[in-house]
Amino acid sequence: MKTVKDKCVLVGADFAGFPLKEAVVEHLKKNGWEVTDIGVKSANEKNPEMFHRIGLKVGAKITEKEFERALLFCGTGMGIHIAASKCPGVHAGVVESVPAALRAITGNNVNVLAMGAFYVAPQMGIEIADAFLEHNLGDGYEWWHNFYEFHKLACDELDAFDYEEFKKNGFEIEHMGDYDLTLENR
Repeated sequence: MKTVKDKCVLVGADFAGFPLKEAVVEHLKKNGWEVTDIGVKSANEKNPEMFHRIGLKVGAKITEKEFERALLFCGTGMGIHIAASKCPGVHAGVVESVPAALRAITGNNVNVLAMGAFYVAPQMGIEIADAFLEHNLGDGYEWWHNFYEFHKLACDELDAFDYEEFKKNGFEIEHMGDYDLTLENR
């Protein structure tokens, strides 16, 4: 598997996300990242592949454990993220800020992060990508008591989720444990 520890990342963008992807990829490459791009490769590409097809291809590479993490780009980030999320084991999120990117990785352990070029400026996209790629679940971004344990439990239950079992259980999830978490003031 190509990992962030080895500075390897997968990217994909449709025609609308292409300009933002280009800015982020240029930054990553300048900083020693090996970037594999399976989306639109040119602003003038004839018959560019649609967002959902790129999202599915990226999601499949995460499912097949070829890559640990990926960055996706389309106009809003929503459509390409929905497509990637159809693949088992993909935990995708759409973000438009650095704090949201930090929460996505440190609290929700997303492995696919999507951005929308209609809403995210290139410099912000670069900072979002850095936050996502330089952090991990439980890195301490959040200061709440039991924050990591609470979110790790959620991630584990989601990884083990089986819809048919959920349905047979009357739409109740089998608990792997519980952690009390209360919103706290610093």
